This record gives sequence, structure tokens and C-alpha cells, in this order.
Amino acid sequence: MARHLITSAIPYINGIKHLGNLVGSQLPADLFARYQRARGHEVLFLCATDEHGTPAELAAAKAGKPVAEYCAEMHEVQAKIAEGFRLSFDHFGRSSSPQNQKLTQHFAGQLADNGLIREVSETQIYSHADGRFLPDRYIEGTCPNCGFESARGDQCDNCTKQLDPTDLINPYSTISGSTDLEERETKHLYLRQSEMREKLGEWIDSKHDWPVLTTSIAKKWLNDGDGLQDRGITRDLDWGVPVKKGDADWPGMEGKVFYVWFDAPVEYIACAQEWVDAGKCEDWARWWRTDKGAEDVTYTQFMGKDNVPFHTLSFPVTIFGSGEPWKLVDYIKSFNYLNYDGGQFSTSRGRGVFMDQALEILPADYW
Repeated sequence: MARHLITSAIPYINGIKHLGNLVGSQLPADLFARYQRARGHEVLFLCATDEHGTPAELAAAKAGKPVAEYCAEMHEVQAKIAEGFRLSFDHFGRSSSPQNQKLTQHFAGQLADNGLIREVSETQIYSHADGRFLPDRYIEGTCPNCGFESARGDQCDNCTKQLDPTDLINPYSTISGSTDLEERETKHLYLRQSEMREKLGEWIDSKHDWPVLTTSIAKKWLNDGDGLQDRGITRDLDWGVPVKKGDADWPGMEGKVFYVWFDAPVEYIACAQEWVDAGKCEDWARWWRTDKGAEDVTYTQFMGKDNVPFHTLSFPVTIFGSGEPWKLVDYIKSFNYLNYDGGQFSTSRGRGVFMDQALEILPADYW
């Protein structure tokens, strides 16, 4: 009997997910989990809601609710819809859990101790109309790479290029629509991804069975231009995992939180801890620690292509850089976008057929 650890990309909390999310991560992961169970293998299939970052804050503000209350309600909604599609998760967790907060802060401490985090004074976009910095999705504009006019401050949905808010052309606030913006200095923590470029390259090259879509995206961000860049992992936001170095305060980082794409992948591991704490199992380490039995586990991830850079570069840097015996992914199955009426599905833009609507139209098995 083989052992299979399976995760689908954890969906944002900012609304009911569309069929693109289902087709590009949750459904194929579920099919794979069911297949391995039917063959008599031991399976742990995990997913969760991704609850931090600007999408959560913006969606909560639009709904007129405190962000913690909004996230709790939407987690229940997404969990119920997953049950409607009979997705066979062993546990459906939350990235806002105490387990994920503690583990994220632990990884940050390990990375800092190993010299892989540096403090950077940088300029970020400040909105006079809103009276605050505009990180990530609080700002939109034209992508400098492909010219897409609705690129976000963290990534262009059209060409998948990772961005910083200061990269955008003709930027504006997604809160107020104001273009009365200026660049101001602030201090943040950066993950020294560039130090891991050679190790990542060797690791990706060793994955001969990965889909071309996965490896081509990974190698693009690893080698294009100036190569793999260091990446900011903190934000000036109220909602998120507070910046700490393990259990200790981080001088100069008071009031800041970790970037959602730093803590979100950690939730894969923390989700297993939640699973144990919920009384569903007695041991999570045998799935995630190679010194506790996970060396014989096959770990497969499912995701849309926009998630590939973070799962092939940033999260592996966190795992490698910790210096601890965590289980690394063995196979990443990525998918192109499912289009709707000639364009992309979009949760934040309300475009497409959504999972609750789909269940009203036809039973799950038809989909």
C-alpha cells in the first residue's frame, strides 16, 4: 500500500468560486484522491480557504462586515459547496487558523536564522484619498509586460507576471478609484530567493515527469531577465499573520503582517495539524516530516497556472531554507485557464459560472 499526500490550491476567501477553480484544482485533485483510494492506497487529501491579504479585506469591506466575521462566514459557504460537489477532502482548513499563524512565524524565524531574510527600505504607493499604503490588490493599473489594463499590484492575471505596485503604469486605488498617489518610503522583509536559484534549478531539472506547463513557467521565472528575484514577504495591512520571528517580536516590523503568499502555502502543512486537532487523526508528522515517516509519501499538488511560480519557487525556498526535514512536492499538475465567453473566469470581477449556480443547474456528477 502506497501513501499519497494530495493538495489542491487553496481558494481565496473573497467570494464563491467559479468553475475555473473547480476544474483547475479541486476536481482533478478529488478524482486523483478517489482513484488512489480505490486502488487500496492510503490518502490524505487537504484543502483550505486562503483568508489573508487584500482580497479578503476588499471583499469584507464590500460586504460591510468585519474581515474576521466575513472570512468565517465564507469558509462555511465554501465548505458547504465543496460538500455539494462531493469533494472528498479529509480536512478543509483555514489559513487564519492558530496552527498556520504559529507555523508561519516559525518558518520566518528559521529563514532569518539561516540568513535568508533581509530588511529593505523601499518605496511603495501611498494614496492621499485613502490615507494609507496600497499593497497588492488595493492598486490596479496597466501591466508593463503585456499591456493588460487591469493588472493588479501583485500579479498580472493576463500574462501571470509577478509584479510590485510600483511597476504598474497609470495606477489607481481599487478602494476609491483615486489616482492621487505618491511613492513613500517604508521598511519590509524580503525572502532572499536569489540565494536558492541554483538549488531550485537542480531540483526542477530533476522532475523529468512534470508537465511542460509546470516546468516552463517555473524555468521562466527562474531564468528570464535577471533571474530569480528576492521577494517582499511583509505588507502594511491590518489583517494577516503578525510578523514575528518564531515566538519573538521582530523589531521594526510592528504593525505589519506577512504577505499572503508567504503564509498561504504553509497552510498545507498547518491544515494537517488542524485535522489532528479536530480529532480526525492522531498524527500529522508522518505525512509532512521526512524524519517522522514521510520519506515514503508521494506528494502531488493541483493548481491553475497562475499559482505555479509560488509553488515551484517561493514555497520551496521556504522549505529548503528552513533547514528542516519537511516533505517537498513530488509532482505538480498545473492547468491552463478555463475560459468563459471568450475571456477568463474571475471571482473578483463576478465573471463566469459559479459553483453554487452550477449546483442549482445540474447535480454534481453532470459537472
